[in-house]
Amino acid sequence: MNESLEANYKRAYDNQVGFGARPALILIDFVQAYFDPACELYAGVEDTLASALRVRALARDKGLPVILTNVIYHPSGLNGGRFFEKAKPLRHLVEGSALADWPEGLAPQADEFVISKQYPSAFFGTSLAPMLTSMGRDSLIITGITTSGCVRATCVDSMSHGFITTVVADACGDRHPAPHEANLFDMNAKYADVVSEDDVMAYLGKLQAAAR
Repeated sequence: MNESLEANYKRAYDNQVGFGARPALILIDFVQAYFDPACELYAGVEDTLASALRVRALARDKGLPVILTNVIYHPSGLNGGRFFEKAKPLRHLVEGSALADWPEGLAPQADEFVISKQYPSAFFGTSLAPMLTSMGRDSLIITGITTSGCVRATCVDSMSHGFITTVVADACGDRHPAPHEANLFDMNAKYADVVSEDDVMAYLGKLQAAAR
């Protein structure tokens, strides 16, 4: 059968849910390790961070909750379990490592929330789901690193917890275009709407500003 990938998936997965009414924004794992060329986690995602910061600025103007995640391990790595055992570069993200710090240009604001995690999903073993529910949020806008790892895991869990989920393609990044594009394609097919920075900025621009 001579059928393109897009045409094949369009027959089964061709639905856009749209944005929610009460979103929150999450910035996943923008830590220095991904921005330091001397680290094997370096991903060349400077443009990704710049996009996420522009989305964050408008989200803050509109009074949306903003959540940042990072990955922090005990020096033993034991709280990272099999993930720490499998993914060797995670050793750079132990407590006290400069590579686990926020990169230049990103610092949590006093009214933003920081969730430290040990596993790919921002939902796994954290208070993210009940926190969003207690805030009355119906949807989550996702930015972050890496598309094929923690972004995808968070996307699937966001949908599974009942949140309308939007992934901002320009504000997500990976170490290579192939896994980045493949995972955006799959998330858009099954778990979320994948949109551009322009799309999400237009949506946020129409929201009425609310008190933070």
